[in-house]
Amino acid sequence: MTLLVVAEHDNHNLKASVRHVLTAAQALGGEIHVLVAGCGCEAVAEAARALPGVACVRWAEDASLGDGGAENLALLVTRIAREYSHVLAAASAFGKNWAPRAAAQLDVAQISDIVRVDAPDTFTRPIYAGSVWATYRSTDPVKVITVRPTAFDAAPGEGAPAPLERLDAEPGSGLSSRKDLSLSPSERPELESARVVVSGGRGLGSGERFKALLEPLADKLNAALGASRAAVDSGYVPNDYQVGQTGKVVAPDLYIAVGISGAIQHLAGMKSSRVIVAINKDPDAPIFSVADYGLVGDLNEIVPQLTAAL
Repeated sequence: MTLLVVAEHDNHNLKASVRHVLTAAQALGGEIHVLVAGCGCEAVAEAARALPGVACVRWAEDASLGDGGAENLALLVTRIAREYSHVLAAASAFGKNWAPRAAAQLDVAQISDIVRVDAPDTFTRPIYAGSVWATYRSTDPVKVITVRPTAFDAAPGEGAPAPLERLDAEPGSGLSSRKDLSLSPSERPELESARVVVSGGRGLGSGERFKALLEPLADKLNAALGASRAAVDSGYVPNDYQVGQTGKVVAPDLYIAVGISGAIQHLAGMKSSRVIVAINKDPDAPIFSVADYGLVGDLNEIVPQLTAAL
């Protein structure tokens, strides 16, 4: 049995999620190959060679793969997928983008967002916003799987350098192209891999209050900033801050929820956090049902006091 892990990267660095997906692949057993596809990503391929337990790194380099578009990457994956029993990627925006297309082209059912490997053909994943866990058994010849990174520990250490194999890229499909990329520079940790997350909700009242109250607290804790969907929909922060069922799933050591009521869609994205602290003026807010520590009161008073005490 040979498995393929499709590496998430930005053409310069491997994403932390790759090591979590690698752990899921190791739970399946068998030989593990890693696919690095992009443009100007030789450094990524070299970094992938040092991942523990990797038998081979397959590297495809082409301008058509530089933006990670679903059409071109899915074509490449589909071409080589039948050499493998399983194709795995992180259940991030990256994996959710191309994996369904590849699964459809292979005429197999994608297995999404797994949190446990029960057997090479059996997997567990959450449904109904995480309130129920479902176990799936697949008889497809190629199993296309997205892995919830927070459900698996990161594969530790380094391995002996794996062989590097060059792949010819597929001709660009021409179906889509990226015209512009705007990055927001930040010295804070990435939301999905941060050890501490400070997250705000609609209770903050405005984007100005969100920034004024939460950024100093996050700076003191070296934390990533997150938000509920309500805060994102209200325009307080960009969409990439969103934590929840339709946003990012996080499981930090410490999650501080400020002004978040705790709708089930939000809880699905953060309730696996090791310690949850909730600050809300409503003592009956659902967030307190999952919180380890709760502060009932005015966040405009509590948050500055907490920041000053750190």
